[in-house]
Amino acid sequence: MKKIGLLPRLVLAIVAGILLGRILPETGIAVLATFNGLFGNFLNFVIPLIIVGFVVPGIGDLGRGAGKTLAITAGIAYASTVVAGSLAYFVNSALFPVILAGSESLFDFSAQNPEEALVGALFTVEMPAIMGVMSALILSFILGLGIAAVQSTTLKAVFDEFQKIVAALIEYVIIPLLPFHVLGIFANMTYAGEVAKIITVFAKVFVVIILLHCVMLLAQYTTAGAAAGKNPLALLRRMLPAYATAVGTQSSAATIPVTLECTRKNGVSGEVADFVIPLCATIHLAGSTITLTSCSLAILYISGQTPSFLGILPFILMLGVTMVAAPGVPGGAVMAALGLIESMLGFNEAMCALMIALYLAQDSFGTACNVTGDGAIAVLVDKIVARSKKGQLS
Repeated sequence: MKKIGLLPRLVLAIVAGILLGRILPETGIAVLATFNGLFGNFLNFVIPLIIVGFVVPGIGDLGRGAGKTLAITAGIAYASTVVAGSLAYFVNSALFPVILAGSESLFDFSAQNPEEALVGALFTVEMPAIMGVMSALILSFILGLGIAAVQSTTLKAVFDEFQKIVAALIEYVIIPLLPFHVLGIFANMTYAGEVAKIITVFAKVFVVIILLHCVMLLAQYTTAGAAAGKNPLALLRRMLPAYATAVGTQSSAATIPVTLECTRKNGVSGEVADFVIPLCATIHLAGSTITLTSCSLAILYISGQTPSFLGILPFILMLGVTMVAAPGVPGGAVMAALGLIESMLGFNEAMCALMIALYLAQDSFGTACNVTGDGAIAVLVDKIVARSKKGQLS
């Protein structure tokens, strides 16, 4: 019997979750929430190991050019994030005054954090990670660049073996359980009902955000496809499992295993994919920037403010840096950005509460745009690395 692919399983999980959320009693949802809590804690524990396991050997495999490749990847990721925020500003500035006209009364809407309405787990088991995401990244950079600089074969062999262990954990534990995790998330969100209410009220804003995500992904893959001489639509199609997984997990870091698999199918070399994808899962947040910029502007327009591009640009530039501190969990980006939203945009407590509610209601799609765009960056970096190696040989 042919094995069902990951994408169909994820689609079935989403549909089943919505149906179960409508028919299960609270106890049944609590059971699913318990699994989600355990699996989510396990993912948080594993994420630093995934980063170390893939980034260190990835940098080591790139050799002495690793420092340059790191700078290129970070530069492309940051540029993509800033372009995404700028695109969101100009489109929103043209559309929001029209589609949000007469919506000023919505600012008094009693928005609550959707997470508060979700059914809690029956019990939890704490699984603290051995280090934070940023600590894992910094350690990976130091070890990877060190291995590349001194050509350490012994340490390289150790991390190659560690990578195999992490890869096996991903293949035989995380991937098979992901659809059940997605099912539980959608069942709980459907049962709570709060997310649906917020989406209904701000449906027009969400439609604009999703369209912006699509435009950004097309631009990213058109650029990557043109540089690599590949069909951009074919590249984008192969990334759909990563997109679907991110919609369910709401975490770029938790989607790394699937993003890696899809990126390799796009013809990206293993050494580049293993380096770029875990790195971009933390530093490339184009989709989240579109969402945060759009939601911020919507609230500003509703409250009677019309910010200029020069007024919003510093906010976009800082978002690209500040959100790197997001812990790789649902809602992490907006939590990391709250300080900027308050200090740079002047949001008060009520506006921040509405901002959190808006963002969390569609966090899945911003995350999906992030991880799918990571694949385009990997294609670009792979082409640059290949040209660099060819130049060295000649």
